[in-house]
Amino acid sequence: MKHFFPSTALALFIGIGLLPMSTNSFAANSWDKLQPDRDEVIASLNVVELLKRHHYSKPPLDDARSVIIYDSYLKLLDPSRSYFMASDIAEFDKWKTQFDDFLKSGDLNAGFTIYKRYLDRVKARLDFALAELNKGVDKIDFTAKETLLIDRKDAPWLKNTAELDDLWRKRVKDEVLRQKIAGKDSKQIQETLTKRYKNQLARLDQTRAEDIFQAYINTFAMSYDPHTNYLSPDNAENFDINMSLSLEGIGAVLQSDNDQVKVVRLVPAGPADKTKQVAPADKIIGVAQGNKEMVDVVGWRLDEVVKLIRGPKGTVVRLEVIPASNAPNDQTSKIVPITREAVKLEDQAVKKSVLNLKQDGKDYKLGVIEIPAFYLDFKAFRAGDPDYKSTTRDVKKLLTELQKDKVDGVVIDLRNNGGGSLQEATELTSLFIDKGPTVLVRNADGRVDVLEDENPGAFYKGPMALLVNRLSASASEIFAGAMQDYHRALIIGGQTFGKGTVQTIQPLNHGELKLTLAKFYRVSGQSTQHQGVLPDIDYPSIIDTKEIGESALPEAMPWDTIRAAIKPAVDPFKPYISQLKSEHDVRSAKDAEFVFIRDKLALAQKLMSEKTVSLNEADRRAQHADIEAKQLVMENIRRKAKGEEPLKELKKEDEDAIAAEPDKTKPEDDAYLSETGRILLDYLKLNTAVAKH
Repeated sequence: MKHFFPSTALALFIGIGLLPMSTNSFAANSWDKLQPDRDEVIASLNVVELLKRHHYSKPPLDDARSVIIYDSYLKLLDPSRSYFMASDIAEFDKWKTQFDDFLKSGDLNAGFTIYKRYLDRVKARLDFALAELNKGVDKIDFTAKETLLIDRKDAPWLKNTAELDDLWRKRVKDEVLRQKIAGKDSKQIQETLTKRYKNQLARLDQTRAEDIFQAYINTFAMSYDPHTNYLSPDNAENFDINMSLSLEGIGAVLQSDNDQVKVVRLVPAGPADKTKQVAPADKIIGVAQGNKEMVDVVGWRLDEVVKLIRGPKGTVVRLEVIPASNAPNDQTSKIVPITREAVKLEDQAVKKSVLNLKQDGKDYKLGVIEIPAFYLDFKAFRAGDPDYKSTTRDVKKLLTELQKDKVDGVVIDLRNNGGGSLQEATELTSLFIDKGPTVLVRNADGRVDVLEDENPGAFYKGPMALLVNRLSASASEIFAGAMQDYHRALIIGGQTFGKGTVQTIQPLNHGELKLTLAKFYRVSGQSTQHQGVLPDIDYPSIIDTKEIGESALPEAMPWDTIRAAIKPAVDPFKPYISQLKSEHDVRSAKDAEFVFIRDKLALAQKLMSEKTVSLNEADRRAQHADIEAKQLVMENIRRKAKGEEPLKELKKEDEDAIAAEPDKTKPEDDAYLSETGRILLDYLKLNTAVAKH
């Protein structure tokens, strides 16, 4: 086997990351003749055998697994239940419990038949949509009181062509209305949507048997867990480029989300991250090379969008992005130019600052160490260079400097740290504990390997808090979990990502299989999988945890526990947590930034819970204006508290935010960082008071 790597590997994707893929392949009637070849049949049998022998969970390939494969395949192809008819499903249902038998015997026909029927239905719908547009955008009646069900994942399959036609008439109407409200005129709308649908039709012709095989076998692989994937020869090549760090790109991990491509995570200090204009859960709807025409990529396969985004170092790619902060029906997009480059080690280097706070009439200094990634310069390390760069060495150096500055405590900022070197997570833990286990790795055979700090004595023994969020993943979770289990630091912020599994790559006769073969556990015996690390004190999340994170992925492996590697020690924080939360709640209720984030999250959750949308233009514009008015009020409350001028309209703030230089802000201006420092100071005060008594 090659490329053995821990769950932290996602953080090493310097170009474009590929997460479990939703292959929305399109073809034309040439697809009727597409059949699996001998290599694909052999590869499918190899995948069955490898999963049976080596997958961590080793679940049986039986009728129950067959149902999961079947349901997942339908969801992959038609998540909004907008293509297949009830008669198609009735026909396919006969195979519902037979996919296990088909796969064991190398029979791929059912997977191919379903996919080809899907292509038939897609062509029929695109033809219908184009016919609707050809009637003229201006002829659509936007005064009728109609609604469209937008959350169709649990909707019944439509009975016949007439019902599908009615749904698609409304879908076209909704697309036109979204573009209208976004400020486009009738001519632009007609051109944009006609081109989009025609492009999707043209792409149907390009479907290969390989695309069908990839989609079907990957669905089977992912029924075991979301990080077990079949990679076709093309995708295997992309993956190898990612893992070797030679890919020039934008530094983003992307994932398919129905007909669009969603940003899952940004590589810290990567090209996209540096723009401060792209965020997790944003949707990419267009890609342009330099100053060339924007290519609409709605409905494209993820791997094809990746190919457009990837390019030579120093060249510019422009992305058309719908921000995740938009209301669900707000299609207002922005163009983000990004210069492609590889992420340099120095860009991801640990940074320090000093947080100056006044509390209870006294002045305090807290050291802040920001760790964007767990890095290690393997090349220099192997060459014996005494000055090789690593997270632990850099943190040790900065801690020495902060201790000379006589700081009252340290805050380690792990927000958005997607992981990196497992070795570094273990080494960093050793700076803060006397000695002992740092992380446990349980293999498929039940054997538990213990990674350990064998050097007695902690380098830093002072007060400490860790700041984490939903995008703190893998190595970050291992380090944060160890700090929590050894009661070495207060963990503050949001629930972490929850990816606590180890994968390996197994080459096949045709493509590769990435499969999960081990799981990480904290020294307390708790896995970091699914649940992640739960903070001692919660902050409101800027990111919707239902959209991003391990628990948001289908068939994610569960959280569980094994025997602890250390004996439970007295938790010095436990007696004070309740009071620390109370004091935090009082402060955050008055803090403009916390109030803004809570209100924004509440509004987003309310909007996301709406299942239908009005197709009446006046109602839609009124709703849009109401949402903008609420967002403007929230923004101006925040600005007033900061002593800034209120805005007359919201769009200006977006432009200001883009132009801002967040790297130049003082640590005191970061509400979450500042509040974390105050919580640490609260603890020091309470602990000192008890000690005196």
